[in-house]
Amino acid sequence: MNRPLRTLGIPPNAWAVDEAIADITRPPLAPKIITLKTETKTLHLDLAKTAILVIDMQNDFCHPDGWLAHIGVDVTLARKPIEPINKLLPKLRDRNVPVIWLNWGNRPDLLNISANVRHVYDPTGDGIGLGDPLPSNNARVLMAGSWAAAVVDELKQLPQDICVDKYRMSGFWDTPLDSILRNLGRTTLLFAGVNADQCVLVTLQDANFLGYDCVLVKDCTATTSPEYCWQATIYNIKQCFGFVTDSQAILHALATSN
Repeated sequence: MNRPLRTLGIPPNAWAVDEAIADITRPPLAPKIITLKTETKTLHLDLAKTAILVIDMQNDFCHPDGWLAHIGVDVTLARKPIEPINKLLPKLRDRNVPVIWLNWGNRPDLLNISANVRHVYDPTGDGIGLGDPLPSNNARVLMAGSWAAAVVDELKQLPQDICVDKYRMSGFWDTPLDSILRNLGRTTLLFAGVNADQCVLVTLQDANFLGYDCVLVKDCTATTSPEYCWQATIYNIKQCFGFVTDSQAILHALATSN
């Protein structure tokens, strides 16, 4: 009796093997098509090829005791995406869309962080920058495993979610994000998080350059930068890098599809 081949790898990027055979055909996932309205076009989108990236919704950027608040920034706007993200993620999980938490979480020794990146967070050299303890609670700024780098309590990470640490504004530099997405067969990316004009935008741009289809979820992202930065971000995404929609449009598309 022939034994079934064993799966080697992560579907859909998986082989089926035994001692004599390697089936490298990689059967595709069954399509799950939805119709999604965006601000420029109506998309026919395959949920079987889609993931959502939730970027930097962490204490240092969104909590009143975090680093951004420490340097005098009002984080009220950074907290606005919390409610719509909480409504959207369960519906996407129900349709087996991977949720990827992309958080800035540095190595304790900062060996992969260059001086120009450190300068962004401590331009004078004598402030509270990357890896330094926050005066309010002693958490180390944007350090992996610290309170500062943790997702805010209002957003719940589930065991099936995927967590990726990043070390630059872009989540694709020096991280396994691209490899994870390719193993999962995900070519369409929804974008949420903060800051829209910084980490969200440059991650979306790099995704576009790598060949991913990019959709910004407008009410699930925000920025503490001036309004003109937000407007320029929306303009450039629609003009050059992808599409812009909102969570209500996605929820409607999910509710009206099979």
